[in-house]
Amino acid sequence: MKAAATAQLRLLDLQAEDTAISQLEHRRRSLPEHAAIAEAKTVRAKLGEALIAARTRVGDLQLDVDKAESDLVPVRERRQRDQRRVDDGSVVDPKQLNALLEEIAHLGRRIGDLEDVELEVMEQLEAATGRQDMLTTELTELENSMRALIASRDEQLARLDAEIAVHRAARDGMAAEIPADLIALYDRVRERSGGLGAAALRGRRCSGCQLEATQTALAGYAAAAADEVLRCEECERVLVRIGSVEA
Repeated sequence: MKAAATAQLRLLDLQAEDTAISQLEHRRRSLPEHAAIAEAKTVRAKLGEALIAARTRVGDLQLDVDKAESDLVPVRERRQRDQRRVDDGSVVDPKQLNALLEEIAHLGRRIGDLEDVELEVMEQLEAATGRQDMLTTELTELENSMRALIASRDEQLARLDAEIAVHRAARDGMAAEIPADLIALYDRVRERSGGLGAAALRGRRCSGCQLEATQTALAGYAAAAADEVLRCEECERVLVRIGSVEA
C-alpha cells in the first residue's frame, strides 16, 4: 500500500486521539463509584429485607400485647366485682364468703400470670421496635450516601463524556484528511492489536512493540519509498518513519 508521507504521519496524531479516547472510556468504566453504588445496592436490598422482617415482628408482637391486655380485662373486672361483694357485706354466708375469697385469691394469681406474660411481650416489642428504628436509620443513611455517590458518578461521567466528545471530533477531522484505504488498514490492525494500530519507527525501534528491527527488516525499511506504507515485522502495526532510516 502507498500513501503520502504526510498522511502516514497524520496516523500518529490519529492514534494519539484514539489512545486518549480509549483511556477516557476505561476511566469511565472504572470509576470507583460504580463499584461503590453496586455494593450499596446489595446492602440496601439486605437492609430492606431485614426491615420488612422487623416491621412484621413489631406488628405481630403488638397483636400479642393487645391480646394479653384483652385477656386481663375480664379477669380484673371479675375480681373487682367479687371484691365489691366482699366489701359491701352482701355475702353473709360463711361458706359463700370463703369461696368468694378463694376465688379472689385465684383471680389475683391469674392476673399476676397474665401480667407477667404481658410484660414479657412488651419487652420483646420494645426490643423489636428498637431494631426496626435502627434499621430504618441505617437504610436512610445508606440511601443518602447512595444519592451522593450517584451524583458524584454522574458528574464525572458528564465530564468524561465531554472530553471524549472533544477527542472524537478531533479524530473525525483527522480521519477526513487520511486516505480511506490507509484508515481501513489502521483500524483493522488497531482492532487486533489492543487499540494500537500505528507506531513510530525511531531509529531501529518500533514504538508499538518496543522491539528493535532486525538488520534485514531495517534494510527493507531504508530502501522503501517515502510513500510506501511499512509494517512492523514483529507486531504488524503500521510503522510511521520519524526521520531517516539507516540500515
